[in-house]
Amino acid sequence: MEKLKQLICMFPLFFLLCPSFAFAGHDYGQALSKSIMFFEAQRSGFLPNNQRVSWRSHSGLQDGKASGIDLVGGYYDAGDNVKFGLPMAFTVTMMSWSIIEYGKQMATSGELGHAMEAVKWGTDYFIKAHPQPNVLYGEVGDGNTDHKCWQRPEDMTTDRHGYKIDPNNPGSDLAGETAAAMAAASIVFRRSNPSYSKELLSHAYQLFDFADKYRGKYDSSITVAQKYYRSISGYNDELLWAAAWLYQASNDQYYLDYLGRNGDSMGGTGWQMTEFSWDVKYPGVQTLVAKFLMQGKAGIHAPVFEKYLQKSEFFMCSCLGKGTRNVQKTPGGLIYRQRWNNLQFVTSSSFLATVYSDYLASSRRNLRCSSGIVAPSQLLSFAKSQVDYILGDNPRATSYMVGYGNNFPQRVHHRGSSIVSIKENPSFVSCRGGYATWFSSKKGNTNILTGAIVGGPDAYDDFADHRDNYEQTEPATYNNAPLIGILARLNGGHGGYNQLLPVVVPAPKPFVRKPHSSPKPKETPSPASQSGPISVEQKMTNSWVANGRTYYRYSTIVTNKSTKNLKSLNLSIFKLYGPIWGLTKLGDSYTFPSWISSLSAGKSLEFVYIHSTSPADVSVVNYLLA
Repeated sequence: MEKLKQLICMFPLFFLLCPSFAFAGHDYGQALSKSIMFFEAQRSGFLPNNQRVSWRSHSGLQDGKASGIDLVGGYYDAGDNVKFGLPMAFTVTMMSWSIIEYGKQMATSGELGHAMEAVKWGTDYFIKAHPQPNVLYGEVGDGNTDHKCWQRPEDMTTDRHGYKIDPNNPGSDLAGETAAAMAAASIVFRRSNPSYSKELLSHAYQLFDFADKYRGKYDSSITVAQKYYRSISGYNDELLWAAAWLYQASNDQYYLDYLGRNGDSMGGTGWQMTEFSWDVKYPGVQTLVAKFLMQGKAGIHAPVFEKYLQKSEFFMCSCLGKGTRNVQKTPGGLIYRQRWNNLQFVTSSSFLATVYSDYLASSRRNLRCSSGIVAPSQLLSFAKSQVDYILGDNPRATSYMVGYGNNFPQRVHHRGSSIVSIKENPSFVSCRGGYATWFSSKKGNTNILTGAIVGGPDAYDDFADHRDNYEQTEPATYNNAPLIGILARLNGGHGGYNQLLPVVVPAPKPFVRKPHSSPKPKETPSPASQSGPISVEQKMTNSWVANGRTYYRYSTIVTNKSTKNLKSLNLSIFKLYGPIWGLTKLGDSYTFPSWISSLSAGKSLEFVYIHSTSPADVSVVNYLLA
């Protein structure tokens, strides 16, 4: 047993020291083809004649009708039948980024057209979902009702209501990520479809302005998303992320200035992260801004951009295990963050490591870690080790890409894959009948979900191939999106990379932009958030200018709406950049001030804070009523 443990611990080191063996061990071109194919299985709407996943058919053809809008199309996010806007937009952004960096390699392997079709399936839907400058539909369907059913998408009987954000119900994170997706995709189509590229960039401009002017978290407006895709990180990261993509797409100085002016106040230069995901965009922003700095585009913002770069390198060093706060890894060498769908973090982190490796190599730089100087090639070797693990080089010898290799998950937590194709058996599958017949079956899925990256193993490299083990066997589009770029890079070999060359053919501006000004936080009260019987409401009560900077005073009211005494309370306050009065700091959270030990039924407490940006994100972590 001890010898086995030693072999497991040596496993990732072996492949780092033997790159030629590892490169020869996997067919990255085949894996790339399969990973792109997965997106066709996730399509909603009218399927085209060239649809390659033959067991799927048309679905969601009435989407949005109940809301008076055509929302047919787009992607199902995972193994269910809901269309969630935030992860869908992140998926499209990351597919586009993959193509921007490694489209030539995709073309060589014959996959560029399929990858671009996958992007366009998403952006066509986003155009529909953005019918007015300040309106964006961010969800179709309701996870609560959808998750009570096990039906093929073609048989759906659940509600297909559309949920939107607008000036009265803002969602800066959702609008910002969708702006980033549209901007990134506009680069993808610039040469092949310039009119479509202009249309996408026009939507991106409008969505960014909407996100920036009407600030708020989308899950406070689309509350049905809270259980599934809650925006824990807030929206400042998405605003910076969108600005970075709009600068890359338009070369408009305004967006570069936005990154320079707001880097400190919005956390871009402050947050040292070890996670990059559909929720947390800071490492992605920092990587893009570092690229702008290496390209010599920073200008007067160079000191601020250098801080972005330092935070990007903190992320890279953490992934390599050479930083001051390193990511956790399994005994087999896989990045491990959480049991539920851990592979999403593996693919996204590995993508950033891949592109940053090429940025450094292109600028003839090395990575600066606390343990010393690291060559760019080590970042690429790290990314490759993670991909190889996913493809089967792991203690279980299991491929976590469905359909790749000889040993991959058979009981994937996915409705369409697990139920017989409607083309083979058109008999209606009812909501509960699907659970009784198909979900509970011990047999493998009837349809192979080719290319899907499932949730993956636990912290000890263990994996249970059961359909009800959704934490490990459910796939997601945002698992695959970053992976296609890495696979294209690995399949392309080592020659001819210069990722710092500017994007050719300047993008024509689709309309004349209005003069920009930094929007002030809304003076109207922010929408109240509520955790059970505890409500939280914020409003700005004062503002003033000192040393050229505008400061705001925010008052936050916490109310006990229950009929019992509130005996204990813990609040999370995210994006707080100034002093606070009226609470006691308790570890990473806040609790009652020293002069209050409880809060009676119907009573409120007030605390105030001051900083020079929009309201902090305040939420209830836990409480005790007695």
